[in-house]
Amino acid sequence: MKEQDYDKLLNVETGEDGKEFHKSWHYNRYEATPYRALETLFSHYQLKSSDRIVDFGCGKGRLNFFIYDRFQASVVGIEVDEILYREAMVNQKYYLSKTNKGQEKILFLYCKAEDYQIDELDNRFYFFNPFSIQVFRQVINQILLSVEKAVRDIEIILYYPSKDYISFLETYTSFELQKEIILPELHEKNQNERFLIYQLVY
Repeated sequence: MKEQDYDKLLNVETGEDGKEFHKSWHYNRYEATPYRALETLFSHYQLKSSDRIVDFGCGKGRLNFFIYDRFQASVVGIEVDEILYREAMVNQKYYLSKTNKGQEKILFLYCKAEDYQIDELDNRFYFFNPFSIQVFRQVINQILLSVEKAVRDIEIILYYPSKDYISFLETYTSFELQKEIILPELHEKNQNERFLIYQLVY
């Protein structure tokens, strides 16, 4: 199925449209995870309706709608670009008009990732290289602090994982790699075309 066909199915518009780089070098340009990559990920990795996934750098909300539609899990999209945030909100309106459900489980917030207050219900965190390693460190440290207040099962999903992210998780935290999911056709040409699933080990 083509990208636009998935969007049509969900009644949203999440494709890229040549956005400029963010004014801060800490934040990367919007790029949505391809739908076929999401299909591969979730054919090997399952979520429960009780999970609450936070997507840092959610853009127009593609991952959020895809996850809710498939698993009815709660999804929180964090976006620092106001234009993209507004587009995510428009998509939410159109998605909800199609489904008439999910209002209380799909949330978008306009803020910096490092300013987001980790909720004690948040237990899955998704990153598609949305920002610099400096911001990533801050976000991971806030996740770890939240676990001290509310112990729970925590997993991190990295798509197209950067070496800096991997090095930080494996050297300075108690996260351990649980699963690698490669994208068969794409991985042959580019070894970064994969997902890494890390779990916090107590």
